[in-house]
Amino acid sequence: MARPRGAALTIGVTAAVVLLTACSTAVPPRQAPQAPHSSDTSAAGTAGAVGDAYLPQSGSLIWMLTRAALAQLVADPSTLVQLASAQVYEILQPGQKPLPGFAAQTVVTFSSASALAAAVDDSQIPAGTYGVLYDPEAWDFTPLAEQQDPVQAAAQAAAAAHAHGLRLIVTPALNLATVLAPSSQLPRWQQFLDLNLIGSLAKVADVVELQAQSLERDSGTYASFVQAAARQARAAKPGIGVLAGLSTNPPGAAVDSQQLTAAIHSTKSLVDGYWLNIPGQGPRCPTCNPAQPDIAIQALLAIS
Repeated sequence: MARPRGAALTIGVTAAVVLLTACSTAVPPRQAPQAPHSSDTSAAGTAGAVGDAYLPQSGSLIWMLTRAALAQLVADPSTLVQLASAQVYEILQPGQKPLPGFAAQTVVTFSSASALAAAVDDSQIPAGTYGVLYDPEAWDFTPLAEQQDPVQAAAQAAAAAHAHGLRLIVTPALNLATVLAPSSQLPRWQQFLDLNLIGSLAKVADVVELQAQSLERDSGTYASFVQAAARQARAAKPGIGVLAGLSTNPPGAAVDSQQLTAAIHSTKSLVDGYWLNIPGQGPRCPTCNPAQPDIAIQALLAIS
């Protein structure tokens, strides 16, 4: 999955922090996620316990965005207003500064659990950071040993994060199934479910994200996968936060805003929010086309 970078953009606004707890009969009701087991909260700043961030309010969603994606979205006045009344997780690369002028929960991302643990243990995570994100995928940025045992790697990341009062978000890619079940002939999303990988990872994480964006062209398949994966996560750890992935530029044929809107409408009762990707061409997405923020803006306005 592409992780684009962007330039700073100053927007004068303070975001309110709200969240939904709407339920679905298809999966167990959502509950406040469990706080990390930590006696040291110095790295967490004023963010508070994990459960503090999950305030019951029907109709609201979490939006997780890279810094570059957030800058592109808040440049549109209507989208700025919408995001200002939602809870936003801003994903930062190590050493990257948050977008000025927008109040978001900052999350530092890593594709390697060992690198994540080293950064946390060496006090490289800025004070006030909400959490750290572990993004294991079958690519060069995640060590092969971690691809072969992502659950153990995530446990290492969780131990480091929780020891310093940080939340852990785990975002496993569907392509891990090609490493863990290389002989399977099933669709990749079905392989992923059969492995119960998200359930195993949920046991150590505070939030999990389902990288379902490759399925968003078919809202029925997207919803089926998200429903089953969310059920696995909550069966393993009731109350865990669950997000689903969306992209303006997933691998394959081009998508439009109507497809993203359909994916959201088919799953918004199943998840706590979405990682909305606006990828562009770069080292982590060499085959990507130019970024398309307009698609994301249109989708957000359609569901407002």
